[in-house]
Amino acid sequence: MAGASMKDIKLRIKSVESTMQITKAMELVASSKLRRAKERVERSRPYFNLIHQTLTEIAYSTTEFNSDFILERPVKKACYIVIAGDRGLAGGYNNNMFKAVMAHISELTGDGREVCVLPIGKKAVEFFDRRKIEILSRNYMIAEDVSIRNCFEIAGLIAEEFRSRKIDAVYLGYTNFVSMLTQEPAVVRMLPLKYNRSEAKEPTGPKALTIYEPSCEAVYDAIVPEYISGMIYGGLCESVASELGARRTAMDAASKNAGEMIEDLSLRYNRARQGAITQEITEIVAGAEA
Repeated sequence: MAGASMKDIKLRIKSVESTMQITKAMELVASSKLRRAKERVERSRPYFNLIHQTLTEIAYSTTEFNSDFILERPVKKACYIVIAGDRGLAGGYNNNMFKAVMAHISELTGDGREVCVLPIGKKAVEFFDRRKIEILSRNYMIAEDVSIRNCFEIAGLIAEEFRSRKIDAVYLGYTNFVSMLTQEPAVVRMLPLKYNRSEAKEPTGPKALTIYEPSCEAVYDAIVPEYISGMIYGGLCESVASELGARRTAMDAASKNAGEMIEDLSLRYNRARQGAITQEITEIVAGAEA
């Protein structure tokens, strides 16, 4: 029995060591990709800030400004763009994102409003498929393959759906990359854009004259899809970095747990081996005395 027990423990140690090699490799891969993902996040922020500043300047340049993208209207149907991962093994990354989105949907649909989603990432598509929620497009199932061009396609689709009044509000669900150890899910409103007419003031004193052709509304409406695509791409960069950070942390924890299991199993193996040797010595001594 002692020999069989030792054999089982030895096989278990080998199994845990194999798993530990995999988790170590995944941790190294995530760490390598994370550096590039953080660079993408830092590069995407200035573009988004510039587009946002331009829209603000156009909107507040005159009190007569009006656009379909700023008009508040009763929300009969809302659309959620949800960015999640393509794979698991990233701790609570995907679950935390889905919890935040579903909580927001539950709060919004309390009055019987309709909801559709545009998922980015395999896990997001699978999640909303299981819950029978209307999916606007399935063309972006692999989050890692979504490019800036794809973000422009999504922005054009969303802008057209909003202007045609098929949807009345658009929200973006993504995970904000705070640090290597902290990732925070967030749901932000994209459309209609925030605009307070009381903040638009007539120019006082000398000021550079900007003429928009054919009109400031037309220029604004042309830039809004750029703004939406910038938000989506920024959220995508943040989410990819968050997923890699969460996976690195999860694999590091798994590797440490595997190491502790190996130490415990090695101790049990040595005890079993020592017990087997002691038993054999006892049997030899007893046989010699007999």
